[in-house]
Amino acid sequence: MPIATPEVYNEMLDRAKAGKFAYPAINVTSSQTLHAALRGFAEAESDGIVQISTGGAEFLGGQYSKDMVTGAVALAEYAHIVAEKYPVNIALHTDHCPKDKLDGYVRPLLAISEERVKDGRNPLFQSHMWDGSAETLADNLKIAQELLARTVAAKIILEVEITPTGGEEDGVSHEINDELYTTVEDAIRTAEALGLGDKGRYLLAASFGNVHGVYKPGNVVLRPDLLRELNEGVAAKFGRPADSKPFDFVFHGGSGSTEEEIRTALENGVVKMNIDTDTQYAFTRPVADHMFKNYDGVLKVDGEVGSKKTYDPRTWGKLAEASMAQRIVEACGNLRSTGTKIK
Repeated sequence: MPIATPEVYNEMLDRAKAGKFAYPAINVTSSQTLHAALRGFAEAESDGIVQISTGGAEFLGGQYSKDMVTGAVALAEYAHIVAEKYPVNIALHTDHCPKDKLDGYVRPLLAISEERVKDGRNPLFQSHMWDGSAETLADNLKIAQELLARTVAAKIILEVEITPTGGEEDGVSHEINDELYTTVEDAIRTAEALGLGDKGRYLLAASFGNVHGVYKPGNVVLRPDLLRELNEGVAAKFGRPADSKPFDFVFHGGSGSTEEEIRTALENGVVKMNIDTDTQYAFTRPVADHMFKNYDGVLKVDGEVGSKKTYDPRTWGKLAEASMAQRIVEACGNLRSTGTKIK
């Protein structure tokens, strides 16, 4: 199947919300990690989301120029070709983009999709994230309004992060403290500014104690029940049924979360969960194992010639791809998206 059309992407999100499951959103930084993600989704028979952060795009742009737009466009164009060989629908997304990188990342990518749509084609990416969590909520929502108008015109879905997620993600960092919890007032102000679908669809990354990076269960206090409170508070304010779940929520900083915490988040409207740290480790772990076990083959020790078969990147690269794909299969199981692909 090809990369999801705007219509298919909307159907994917609708199905997730109605079925109380979520799509793993896998950060990729190379053609190989892209194939690992596609393979994982295919093996799980789950549609999914592949995303590129600003740091990932800079890496993809090559260390000579480090151009984020070039890197993101190159991998997206590659994905449009290779995804056709996998029996699942994949949406392309750009992850965390703070204010100082909008002009060098999201806005140029939006312009590319705007031109594609004018020419009767589908957008290059299916969704973009604006991370205004370091700004005041007023400034955050003002920029979100501008971006939402553009994404709607380009048949793209916007993702917004309205309050901080702890830890560090591509240079954006927040302390781990009591501010990591979105309030009902924050949610109401968001709905007032961006609407509830009437001004265009958007995904909402609300904070319920989430932290980016690596942590053990119990080190961070997650409150996924807070998402229910946000939905109910906004529903009451706008005269909607209490169980209407007006928001499409995104779960950030999910590494180390318990199955119970994930399940509660799904019940309360999460349709997308970002996964990066765990898949990075899954990709790297078999490479480390290969290097340790084949030390005298991957290195030319004491003037020897080594073993080409062991230092050939394809040898250890295949192991890395398989391991990362398997971690994605596991993620699909945890998020209940296994076997839900659109036929």
